[in-house]
Amino acid sequence: MKTAVIIGSGNVATCFAKAFVNKGVSIAAVYSRNLNHAQLLADAVGGVATNKFNKLPTGADLYLIAVSDNAIESVSKHLKVTGLVVHTSGCTAMDAVKNNKRYGVFYGLQTFNKNTLTDLSHVPFLIEASNDKDGKLLRQFASNISTNVQLANTKQRQALHVAAVFANNFSNHLFAIAKQLLEQHQLSFDLLKPIILQTAQNAVTHNPVDVQTGPVVRNDTDTIATHLEVLQKYPEYRQIYELLSQSIRELHVKPKIK
Repeated sequence: MKTAVIIGSGNVATCFAKAFVNKGVSIAAVYSRNLNHAQLLADAVGGVATNKFNKLPTGADLYLIAVSDNAIESVSKHLKVTGLVVHTSGCTAMDAVKNNKRYGVFYGLQTFNKNTLTDLSHVPFLIEASNDKDGKLLRQFASNISTNVQLANTKQRQALHVAAVFANNFSNHLFAIAKQLLEQHQLSFDLLKPIILQTAQNAVTHNPVDVQTGPVVRNDTDTIATHLEVLQKYPEYRQIYELLSQSIRELHVKPKIK
């Protein structure tokens, strides 16, 4: 039976730990700066809870660092272990954990919430290891919980992470802006839910470039002018509207041949 140590107790740590346990991986220990948090996760997945690095077992197969990006390197330097040490960040270089003899990256491309049961079976996992043998071990761990496992180096993961911010974080922020605009005019956000779902469906079944719609693509200047008038009271939203419209225009409107 493979063994893992979970370093962290937040959303990613919790989701991965539970997924491992469900697939027969034994959790040897859970570390968190807050011992109570470590104990809560250990109670759910097994293993010893600790807030001291020197209390961690040294011979587990995998050490999963699931902490904030700016803490990965310092946490890694506290580990004195023989197992494979990996971090779970999409944007952090693999070298952040290179102080260990065996190291790598175990990145799941999804938004995680420890209070929500997340099915990881189709979540893309991007892995990287410092040697081929550990690369195979990482693939085994990842393949246990997902059918979509791929190799990706640091630059590839960083590009993917930026793309995910556009697709997820930025789009969600635009939903939030839309909701506020509607509320200012006594309208329900529920009105937008069908078009949001259809937009997402179009994006995953077609090339997003091919299904772009809207006044910019139609070169409907009157509608754009009306929209900008509506946004007069919201200068920040107006700026976003203009910036995105310009980006759409540059991508979709072919320059005239002189």
